[in-house]
Amino acid sequence: MGGTFDPIHHGHLVAASEVQAVFGLDEVIFVPTFRQPFKLGCPVTEAEHRYLMAVIATASNPRFSVSRVDIDRATTTYTIDTLTDLKSALGDVELFFITGADAISDIMRWKDIDQLFELAHFIGVTRPGHSFNPVNLPAQHVSLVEVPAMAISSTDCRNRVKSHQPVWYLVPDGVVQYIAKYGLYADDARLQSDSGEASYAVPKAALTAVAVNDAASPEESVMTLSRGGM
Repeated sequence: MGGTFDPIHHGHLVAASEVQAVFGLDEVIFVPTFRQPFKLGCPVTEAEHRYLMAVIATASNPRFSVSRVDIDRATTTYTIDTLTDLKSALGDVELFFITGADAISDIMRWKDIDQLFELAHFIGVTRPGHSFNPVNLPAQHVSLVEVPAMAISSTDCRNRVKSHQPVWYLVPDGVVQYIAKYGLYADDARLQSDSGEASYAVPKAALTAVAVNDAASPEESVMTLSRGGM
């Protein structure tokens, strides 16, 4: 599941779990992006924070894992980069790329779309009552899956923290505690600029502690990436 995850929330987890069940996927891989091409100029939280929040949020599900493939690239990420690198790392597996309905409607304009269709099957996630016309999408390359409606967005979660409102039950408990511990979203002191430079770094000791205690690209922030067989 690739995206900004700033922060990761229950909407991401529900969508990933639903698609995993429908398609019988062996694994859902969450891929925090370093910097997205359509979000240049929009500061995001430092990549290491977002990676660790994803690790915490997914640790309890044995079918979920988190990859550093995009954040370690440390540059603007396109879906073609993510899929190419994952295919190289994972070998002979069938890849599925899951994204929101709004993003999937523009898929024919994505970078290197013909090559993308060779690398993965794309799944658009829709919500009950959402109006969507898939007439212009190639059925052999794109599927649609309806998931339970959850009106949660990362933007809303950030705004709630900044205005001192609770985010319990919107994001996993461990992520709520992580946000509070490092003061994320309270101000702009921990944001990563377009240059990739962060004004705040997580202490290495803290990274180790979180990884041990809590651990087990995309064109849009709600995209998910998974692999497995149908």
